[in-house]
Amino acid sequence: MIDSVQDPVRFELLIKLLVAVVLGGAVGVEREMSGKPAGLRTTILICVGAALFTHLSVAIGLVSQTSAGQPYGDVTRIAAQIVTGIGFLGAGAILHERGSVVGLTTAATIWVVAAIGMGVGAGAYAEAVGTTVMVCLVLIGLRTIERKLVMVRRTVTATLRVAPNTDFATFEDAFRDSGVHVRSRRTYDHVGDRTFELTLVGPSKRFDVLVDVLRRRQDVVSVYVD
Repeated sequence: MIDSVQDPVRFELLIKLLVAVVLGGAVGVEREMSGKPAGLRTTILICVGAALFTHLSVAIGLVSQTSAGQPYGDVTRIAAQIVTGIGFLGAGAILHERGSVVGLTTAATIWVVAAIGMGVGAGAYAEAVGTTVMVCLVLIGLRTIERKLVMVRRTVTATLRVAPNTDFATFEDAFRDSGVHVRSRRTYDHVGDRTFELTLVGPSKRFDVLVDVLRRRQDVVSVYVD
């Protein structure tokens, strides 16, 4: 009698894990093709693990019930820890490099893959599949748009070396006419020149125009844009 009850339960769990493999793999393929740290195997394992934990959370919580049919245990106790645990995994994917933050998309992908796995584990197949489709559309479909936006307007660092005691105000017209905004500026005085460390924001094509204008000036020693 017990085996006849357990067999359907085990079969249901197997189905959930297989669905988690497919959905996690669908997101992982895009990450793998993009060369990201959280690739195919990582997303599959996260999705399968989240599905299994959620299934066990519900199953364990329903082991014993009151006479009114209410579970004694908390069916969300184990599943709730997934949200906390996946946060540490996502934080490990975020790196600080030369003052910039990279890996946010990877961390967000890990987070949403875990959510997909939890949906599968809870039996919300339609919601999990729909979320997977939307995530893939965002990761693949918006990549081209994102690149175009970056090309239209981006932030760069620049080093401008000029003659000693030259006031930066004399260059403001050149920056303004080129359509480049100076977000921050640091000034360093040396024996043979004055150096400005700049953070610039503007359209990508306008940086080349600005560099050409500055290099033609007699009071400019050199200009470098990273």
